Amino acid sequence: MTASAEFRSGKGHRDENFPVASWIIRRRHRPVILAFYEFVRVADDIADHPTLYPREKLVRLDRLEASLTGRSNRERQGVVLREILRSRGLSPRHAQDLLHAFRQDVTKQRYADWDELIDYCSFSAMPVGRFVLDVHGESHATWPASDALCAALQIINHLQDCGEDYRQLGRVYIPLDLLSANALIVDALGVNRASPVLKTCLHELATRTGALLERSRTLPALVNDVRLGMEISAMQALAGRLVTLLQSRDPLSETVRLTKREMLATGGRGAALELLRRLFRPMPPFDRPQARET
Repeated sequence: MTASAEFRSGKGHRDENFPVASWIIRRRHRPVILAFYEFVRVADDIADHPTLYPREKLVRLDRLEASLTGRSNRERQGVVLREILRSRGLSPRHAQDLLHAFRQDVTKQRYADWDELIDYCSFSAMPVGRFVLDVHGESHATWPASDALCAALQIINHLQDCGEDYRQLGRVYIPLDLLSANALIVDALGVNRASPVLKTCLHELATRTGALLERSRTLPALVNDVRLGMEISAMQALAGRLVTLLQSRDPLSETVRLTKREMLATGGRGAALELLRRLFRPMPPFDRPQARET
């Protein structure tokens, strides 16, 4: 059996909607984050491959996990990540959670409601943020805000790709109860232009995603690492801009994405604002010792 990397889509970390180990992140942390990304990218491309049979996808995902945990050396990306995690004293747990999500992508194509979608995000998105926080040695108290941000980023991707996901993979991440409430069926996603009713439905989901994003606003202030706080703030700015676009546009007929220039400008503003916040935040009051009474 050929290596799973042979089935890569060609997408790399510079092609993502949101920064992956950008120059803002401290240099010593970038290799482990990029090794994590490469492992996850191969697994994701296997789960999304248009011609592999479901059984082969699951076998390959199992092989990737075996290489990650040391039961095999057959998948290079798993071996590389395993060794770098070991050298940093980090657990493979977050990568394994993502493999759970990719297996689910192979076997589950519909989500009944928002709660089911968020449960999927708890495996497909939240582990990414938790991993990056662990790499930086941040407190687990940051996880709830990080989870909200990562879920919002994931659902933004689902909205951007909702037509393509349905036409090419038969997957529907738009909650079925939301479609049903608007008298729609999943076939509505298979056309080249959304009906007014479907646009209303998608805009409603974008608005709910915006509320989820708001729950993450405290995250930059919660992390100790200045550069990580700036990176998070850049992501929040990019996500906020995309949510605004998705609240008014039709992802079936339009490419709802930011250009490289827009990403640089929007993300750069977000990062700069976080840096300024840290530079000019109020200093804690100086407690002078009380004069001793005579």
